[in-house]
Amino acid sequence: MGLLVLGTLVSCKKDQTEKTAMVVSYPETKPVDTVDTYFGIDVKDPYRWLEDDRSAETEAWVKTQNKVTHSYLETIPFRKELKERLSSLWNYEKVGAPFTEGDYTYFSKNDGLQNQSVYYRKKGEEGEMELFLDPNTFSEDGTTSLGGMSFSKNGKILAYSISEGGSDWRKILVMDVETKTLVEDTLVDVKFTQLSWYKNEGFYYSSYDKPKGSELSAKTDQHKVYYHKLGTPQSQDQLIFGGTPEEKHRYIYATVTEDDKYLVITPRISTSGNKLFIKDLSVPNSKFVTILNHTDSDTYLLDNQGNTLFLVTNLNAPNKRIVTVDASNPTPENWVDLIPETDNVLTPSIGGGYIFAHYMVDAISQVKQYNYNGTLVRDIELPGLGTASGFGGKKDEKTDYFYFTNYKTPASIFQLDVETGAIALYWKPSIAFNSDDYESKQVFYTSKDGTKVPMMITHKKGLELNGKNPTILYGYGGFNISLTPSFSIGNAVWMEQGGIYAVPNLRGGGEYGKAWHIAGTKMQKQNVFDDFIAAGEYLIANNYTSSEYLALRGGSNGGLLVGAVMTQRPDLAKVALPAVGVLDMLRYHTFTAGAGWAYDYGTAEDSKDMFEYLKGYSPVHNVKEGVQYPATLVTTGDHDDRVVPAHSFKFAAELQSKQSGNNPTLIRIETDAGHGAGTPVSKTIEQYADIFGFTLYNMGFRVLPSKTEHFKG
Repeated sequence: MGLLVLGTLVSCKKDQTEKTAMVVSYPETKPVDTVDTYFGIDVKDPYRWLEDDRSAETEAWVKTQNKVTHSYLETIPFRKELKERLSSLWNYEKVGAPFTEGDYTYFSKNDGLQNQSVYYRKKGEEGEMELFLDPNTFSEDGTTSLGGMSFSKNGKILAYSISEGGSDWRKILVMDVETKTLVEDTLVDVKFTQLSWYKNEGFYYSSYDKPKGSELSAKTDQHKVYYHKLGTPQSQDQLIFGGTPEEKHRYIYATVTEDDKYLVITPRISTSGNKLFIKDLSVPNSKFVTILNHTDSDTYLLDNQGNTLFLVTNLNAPNKRIVTVDASNPTPENWVDLIPETDNVLTPSIGGGYIFAHYMVDAISQVKQYNYNGTLVRDIELPGLGTASGFGGKKDEKTDYFYFTNYKTPASIFQLDVETGAIALYWKPSIAFNSDDYESKQVFYTSKDGTKVPMMITHKKGLELNGKNPTILYGYGGFNISLTPSFSIGNAVWMEQGGIYAVPNLRGGGEYGKAWHIAGTKMQKQNVFDDFIAAGEYLIANNYTSSEYLALRGGSNGGLLVGAVMTQRPDLAKVALPAVGVLDMLRYHTFTAGAGWAYDYGTAEDSKDMFEYLKGYSPVHNVKEGVQYPATLVTTGDHDDRVVPAHSFKFAAELQSKQSGNNPTLIRIETDAGHGAGTPVSKTIEQYADIFGFTLYNMGFRVLPSKTEHFKG
């Protein structure tokens, strides 16, 4: 399984109007004779060896591919300009909403280009501001990041998790907040966890047994909840829930209510649907009480008042409702609606003794404030059309904070007096980007089967719709996740160049509730791809852009989206940008926690029909000889243990061996990086510069669009 020597990069003329891209000679990726048999059908997997992330051959392949890719990217004439502009625009102060724990008020701040945000605090109103926790000191290169933070109930002890190299595997450290010193040994090998304190005595967390084989790719499907008592070693942590072979749960989360009365356990078999159990911690040796013993809904505890539980559920309510029930008899037949289901999707939060009902209306935020009797107190007047988030706080705090943003407006923080409803601006970023020069509008287009799909389109005001505007079409379409308007520095730089940024709310997401989600799962997954294709066709038909100036972009499940659409419709776009994608649909469930995605995808073992459906769109299995695919930049991280990089490796190898024409197929593999969370700012800026540089260059630009006559203004 050796690799041949890297070929040379041949550059063509660099005339500003020259449309021909550089010709790339790829390193050979040697195929092997691996064959899997599904329902009597043989399926070749010639690049199976790239799944071994610990082999010398895979390591050599990664280095060789990166050498080709970076050689190509370094010849793009405006890549340095893009990086400088990204760095310049990124360099503004970013602040987080304050929160109180014990005697201190804490907040996060990033001076501008710090790789990780820093936490500060002050004691009382008159206290002096001091640095509390600086994740930039965790590692020299900024690749070790802060995961979660959780304070003991009196605020005197902090438990926080860290991620090294972007991995989902975490370590938990415990700190005395007064002295800012670590007080016990580090907990290790923790994955997919909340940290939830019981009083000041200890905390609950979740993890898997360390897998045999590679910790970055081996299957992990038996989640467990533990209780860590302060002052004891991790080896003595008590197993609270999970670990029975006959009942596997891939994700289990534990939360203690604010009053320390209940421990709440939410076991999941997949990313959708959960069971629900509670345990009365005020009663010694109490047993778990079942609220739900099936996974037919997403149901969780919002809050409690004594024995009264407030549950959020989509059981018999696809757009969600809030119900109340007595903890002594909490099963569904006893639930009483407090805030009934509406036509819009509900995502509530609590703060200051009130319930804030956040609704999505065509993916735009509306927020209503209720008391605990279910009486409407007021509609929250938001600053505009966009996304509001936050509104969370302790019951005795009468000031809540929320963020507001949209595609052209950086997030600002507002404070809300929960008693009077008065709203005041708390913090607004000072950024060298004038939102007033841009416009964002929502359109509705028709998908292949007649379904109406919303899309937000954002660009400079006065943009000429002549079919020649560089356009990024970004999508996700899965796992009940909603794409709501939010600001991105990278996208701001794209729009400064005269670029259009378009985001459709595809089926498979959660924008219109459970029915919208289900319409993009399993054997209806093609709906998602059809919605994305129809979005691109809408942009072309209405002269926003044309195929020569259109790029498809998405990450994770969105990487699958890009991979499927570019193999089904290679003529749709000039550029494809699949990031950390799920690209081998026959084997995704055999890696790490991938089996938990079967609710959305199904698996190749489910049935012959499901196998054939998956094989019919699996990007790795649908690259054809002699087809001209878009110029493609596949991106992944070598420490991605959520969607393992083998997906991207195999897809890139297939494209490189079969691509017709001169459109380049490159793979950019970030080292010491994972699925995305905690990526240092410096690496993020480099990624954007490479992605935008590759995109514009392959659309035919030899200088930045903002420097050409057509795009000046």
